[in-house]
Amino acid sequence: MKMTFSKKPFFILFIFLFLGGTLFSQSSDRYFDKAEPTSKEVRLAIFYPSLGTINSLVELRKKGLFPQEDIIVIGVYHEKEKTDYEKSKEFVKENNMEWFKFHQISGELNKDNLFQKNSCTEDFKNIFQKSDGIIFFGGADIPPSIYKSKTNLLTDIATPYRHFLELSFIFHLLGGFQDENFEAFLESSPQFPILGICLGAQSLNVGTGGTLTQDIWSVKYGKKYFEEVIDLGKENWHANPLARLYPEEDLLPYNMHPIKLLERGKFCSEIGFDKEDTPYILSVHHQMADKLGKRIKIAATSLDGQVVEAIEHEKYPNVLGVQFHPEFPILYDYEKKFRLTPQDTEEKSLLSILESNPPSLAFHKKIWAWFSQKLKKYRESKK
Repeated sequence: MKMTFSKKPFFILFIFLFLGGTLFSQSSDRYFDKAEPTSKEVRLAIFYPSLGTINSLVELRKKGLFPQEDIIVIGVYHEKEKTDYEKSKEFVKENNMEWFKFHQISGELNKDNLFQKNSCTEDFKNIFQKSDGIIFFGGADIPPSIYKSKTNLLTDIATPYRHFLELSFIFHLLGGFQDENFEAFLESSPQFPILGICLGAQSLNVGTGGTLTQDIWSVKYGKKYFEEVIDLGKENWHANPLARLYPEEDLLPYNMHPIKLLERGKFCSEIGFDKEDTPYILSVHHQMADKLGKRIKIAATSLDGQVVEAIEHEKYPNVLGVQFHPEFPILYDYEKKFRLTPQDTEEKSLLSILESNPPSLAFHKKIWAWFSQKLKKYRESKK
């Protein structure tokens, strides 16, 4: 006798297994969905959890500049970003990094719905309420259309969805000129710590309604050629023009240069430095804050005062944006050596440059000490 089977149970089983697998995959990349409101560990949300970003955090931990115990770092990203975060997940898994998690956001974002309640608002709120601080890292240029400007020929737009995500979140966190009546998340928790690095600092400004100078050398200084930029002097190079002129020399594309700390700014009023201090920093950027966002103020500039090097928030005391890169591992490694100009006869470490120009090394260390302290203090305040 021929045996017959109903196809329906098998179809239902298939759908169940398929959806179950999909839901499991999604939940494993959405840490905050199942996270308790508070935890015994500090929870730090970071945006742009690329391999480079993760490696920087790993190295900072090794150097003792970043908390090594009682911390969970959650990499937040949008599913439509161009960065391949699967590589980041593989790296975390292969290295047994139980302290690093991921949270994928999928809500619809476009340049017209960023600065208002949108399909990501509840996700943003959940991340904010269950985190003890946030870092926004460096990257490519923000599309100028977002801050209602035309696009300069030198502006390089590469990751629009990343900017959509981060700028919308920053607006939700801090509010902005885009909607004066919007109630910022930090109104309920003004001590919440936020650090913006390079692009992250620019994003803090744009997210609160500010604009950017799209190319410092051509717009701010009126220079058209690299040879003219070189004549400005190294203190006014925010990337290394020599690396572009002499690619065969294999020069470091970044620039080490001193900055000026404003007396009323956080570095002098809270972190422990004097207005006479001119610490050296490492930078690689061609844009900066122009018109300042809502309640954003300048904390540091270039020596000539023309370039914004750091910003902070007037109302929320633990919000800081730096236009330079205190997270780069090469700053803290004697073994990593570079040539900066064609005339350099030998390589030198960036750490040696920091050490020979005090208080440059202390300046970098205190930025991380300040932020780490604010994370722990905020975590304690939630108990």
